[in-house]
Amino acid sequence: MDTRQESPRTVLVVEDEQHIRDLVCLHLGVEGLAAVPSGDGSAALELVAAQRFDAVILDLMLPGLDGMSVCRAIRRGTHNRDVPILMLTARREESDKVLGLESGADDYLVKPFSVRELVARVHALLRRGALGQASGNGKAPVRYKHIVIDPARHRVRVGEREVALTTHEFDLLGVLLSQPGIVFSRDALLNRTWKENTYVTVRSVDTLIKRLRRKIEEDPANPEVILTAWGAGYKAADVD
Repeated sequence: MDTRQESPRTVLVVEDEQHIRDLVCLHLGVEGLAAVPSGDGSAALELVAAQRFDAVILDLMLPGLDGMSVCRAIRRGTHNRDVPILMLTARREESDKVLGLESGADDYLVKPFSVRELVARVHALLRRGALGQASGNGKAPVRYKHIVIDPARHRVRVGEREVALTTHEFDLLGVLLSQPGIVFSRDALLNRTWKENTYVTVRSVDTLIKRLRRKIEEDPANPEVILTAWGAGYKAADVD
């Protein structure tokens, strides 16, 4: 009989306040997750460069290297460039939340927060990543002009270069490019991209579109692939 057990999923917790860091790690452990603590941004990047994580909880206000810089560095890296990131912030202004999402975070949570809600959001991000990988198995690649989406390998090629996308970016691009010319409302894209995650708003779609354009468009300010349908939503340009 095979007595091997599956390794627990690993979550990197980047938080400079020790009592919050310890509390989060404790509750993640109770949930059967392996929490790896880090007290500053530079140390966190060393960990990210050395091992693969299933999710990252990242405080925005860190000493030295701030959370947004850490988030951008993770997205530019190798091992964890597509890892789900939950950003913690003490700022309640919408502009700060949008900046967090634009830097590459998948979700955000405002301090002070309920540990139960934090754990629920981590589970939602982990489920989203697992569902995204499972749904891609057996699917044929999507080919759109100079862009190829490979669901089975979770890869995107734009011309000759491979582009790293988060799970949400990958799913949103797949929805748009698989049906060129079809206009999707923000609500429709929200439902198709985040699915069971109820913590985000339609503004998150706009943020995700900006991130995608920076990665796939030759000139993000004048997009030729992902177009805005003013007053309606977004669409992929028609194929000639």
